Amino acid sequence: MAVDVAQLVEQAREGRPRAVARLISLVEGASPQLREVMAALAPHTGNAYVVGLTGSPGVGKSTSTSALVSAYRAQGKRVGVLAVDPSSPFSGGALLGDRIRMSDHASDPGVYIRSMATRGHLGGLAWSAPQAIRVLDAAGCDVVLVETVGVGQSEVEIASQADTSVVLLAPGMGDGIQAAKAGILEIGDVYVVNKADRDGADATVRELNHMLGLGESRGPGDWRPSIVKTVASRGEGVGEVVEALEKHRAWMEERGVLGERRLRRAATEVETIAVTALRERIADLHGDRRLGALAEQIVAGTLDPYAAADQLVAGVTES
Repeated sequence: MAVDVAQLVEQAREGRPRAVARLISLVEGASPQLREVMAALAPHTGNAYVVGLTGSPGVGKSTSTSALVSAYRAQGKRVGVLAVDPSSPFSGGALLGDRIRMSDHASDPGVYIRSMATRGHLGGLAWSAPQAIRVLDAAGCDVVLVETVGVGQSEVEIASQADTSVVLLAPGMGDGIQAAKAGILEIGDVYVVNKADRDGADATVRELNHMLGLGESRGPGDWRPSIVKTVASRGEGVGEVVEALEKHRAWMEERGVLGERRLRRAATEVETIAVTALRERIADLHGDRRLGALAEQIVAGTLDPYAAADQLVAGVTES
């Protein structure tokens, strides 16, 4: 059933959580009105500071996110949270574990929390996360916190979606070499060693400093990632994390890096939408005589797969 998009956007701008929820549901469900939604939101976007939080399961991402919400609310800022959960094997939806941990903020009208299911998308985010961030931005959130699913070493997609990326680690969660694998130490702007009341916290900080220094090629004015120790469950060190985030934001604004990151993010979003549309059109060709004819030529040896793919793409884009 069609909805009044203009009215929904107006209500979301007024801070009505049901309108925000409805807009994100339209995004997640790839509604036929999605283009209309994005067009209506566009003039109201570009103001939110997007912070991504990533790290292995068990490091305290949800607790840290909740503590950051409290810190930003103490500053009077409106906060949106996208907590990406693993998909339920039964319903396909999110398991909602993160929302349970953030229940302290459930009744705060200045906080909007949304769990999103990955629905099989790899990299720690849901495929619709960029559009959901856009909804929260347009709804007047000053800060949007995006908490990834916690898949571990390969969870680097958040770096392309956030203004500032926070990587969380904890003592006893593996040695420094393990932490440095697969680029997880290449995406962080701020590193947080949570559960710092445990033995080994100082050693983890030393390992981090060592890893960040290996092969370092930063110039005099380049950003040097901050390392902050916290005990998020008690709120300890959270103020220092917010301070580190604000320093990084100020550095990016001063050097034009923030604008560059947002341009890259927009370009990636456009590319993803375009590739998805092309993939859907190509999928529609299964059983089509053109695809069958190309396959016959490949089997007969009269055409190679790359030339066949070029013909297929040309046919799809021209039709």
